[in-house]
Amino acid sequence: MTRFLFMLPALIVLGVFFVYPILLTFYYSFTDFTGVGQPEYAGLKNYDRIVSRSRYPEALKITVLFTVIVVTIQTTAGLFIATLLQRLPAVRNFARAALFTPAMMSFVIVGYVWQFIYSPFNGGLNALLTSVGLESLARGWLGDPNTALIAIAIAHVWMFTGYTTAIFLAGFANIPGDIDEAGRLDGASSWQRFRYLELPLLAPSVTINVMLSTIGTLKTFELPFIMTRGGPDGATRTLSLEIIENLFGAYKFGFASALSIVMLVIVVIVAFVQNKYLRSREDVT
Repeated sequence: MTRFLFMLPALIVLGVFFVYPILLTFYYSFTDFTGVGQPEYAGLKNYDRIVSRSRYPEALKITVLFTVIVVTIQTTAGLFIATLLQRLPAVRNFARAALFTPAMMSFVIVGYVWQFIYSPFNGGLNALLTSVGLESLARGWLGDPNTALIAIAIAHVWMFTGYTTAIFLAGFANIPGDIDEAGRLDGASSWQRFRYLELPLLAPSVTINVMLSTIGTLKTFELPFIMTRGGPDGATRTLSLEIIENLFGAYKFGFASALSIVMLVIVVIVAFVQNKYLRSREDVT
């Protein structure tokens, strides 16, 4: 009974701010609620609209593609930087404080800064390409459907790679020093020590990074909204952006709720499959 009393405040907060909103969203997803008046039951109308209109499967496809790009680049870059810092202790100690700086910045600031960098007129990226004789590669990065999504993904990666690196550094810190020393005594090169000793022991850090970055990126909204508003030609219109536009733009609370439930199901399934697979890899290593 005493344990339950200690747990009660947390359970109340969890129920009020997590369970209840999900249940309410699930209820609204079967209605045509507009935010005013009483919601009227609409059956599976909202879900049928999601499936039947190509706009929303396309938004899901863009969201998945964006997630794959971000998670792959961010995890790889974070592991690479962490490995370098692990072998350069003097630089590592200095860099620790700077790793979280981009992640602590506002999405609005990051979005506008990168929007300026990608500007086709006076942006830093095109100016850099022109200065090194590659002006033929200069373009309107956010105005081209072929490059807009990857451009936003790079901005997202820049923002959170330091966070990923910090988690990998924590994983390196948990590796016993005598393992690396044993590898050196056996004549293993730096690459061999990383590939066969360190990387398998970093499996828990890989799991954490992939899980966090996948869940966070699947729900991404801020950067696509700030940098492109979902354009050009819908090339960066993610599922979260569709939810916000239907909710606050068209006041279709019922339909936005259905989209939210679809996103919740996708996130839960992806997180479950990833966790099961990555945990099994940890057991093998």
